[in-house]
Amino acid sequence: MACTGRIQTVKEPVCKRCGKPLANERQEYCADCRKKKHAYRQGKAVFVYQGAIRSSMYRFKYAGRREYAAYYAKEAAKLYGDWVKRNQIEVIVPVPMYLRKRRQRGYNQAEVFARALGRELGLLVDAGVVRRVKNTVPQKELNDRERVRNLKNAFQLASDIVKYKCILLVDDIYTTGSTVDEVTEVLLAGGVQCVYYICISIGAGF
Repeated sequence: MACTGRIQTVKEPVCKRCGKPLANERQEYCADCRKKKHAYRQGKAVFVYQGAIRSSMYRFKYAGRREYAAYYAKEAAKLYGDWVKRNQIEVIVPVPMYLRKRRQRGYNQAEVFARALGRELGLLVDAGVVRRVKNTVPQKELNDRERVRNLKNAFQLASDIVKYKCILLVDDIYTTGSTVDEVTEVLLAGGVQCVYYICISIGAGF
């Protein structure tokens, strides 16, 4: 993939909860995670959302560059393959996209990444566990409180009981964690015991 030299992977120190890069290695948590309790257990990110990764992610999401998922997944597996095994994760679940939006775009970028990551890690991918039943406003346009309200009742389980105990959620970009938290709460209500996540890119958490 072009521009790999200018794409920065996430390196320590990072927030012990969400995985955002931190300025100070004596800090344990980012400003967001110090303020609020998350439903998921722990998260990791592959790239810092700056520079070349921004344009790469834009092309991946909106310009049909699905092949980029293979590179993202390879880097994710290199960084976090051992972490995934250590946490005894059974299945990868992509954050779902609203059906009409998916039809318009032609694909859900989180699912494309999930399938590439599943191939790298030798893990099952199940995109049918959770559905997005509400066409929400894009989260990037909202503040933290509005994000939570926007996602209320946006997701539903496909069946009452989820057969997995430990799930790895995947998404493209992590900002405040509202989306991951909302999906996690739905999964926990269905009997899942623990939810981790990996996202392609994340902002800094200074």
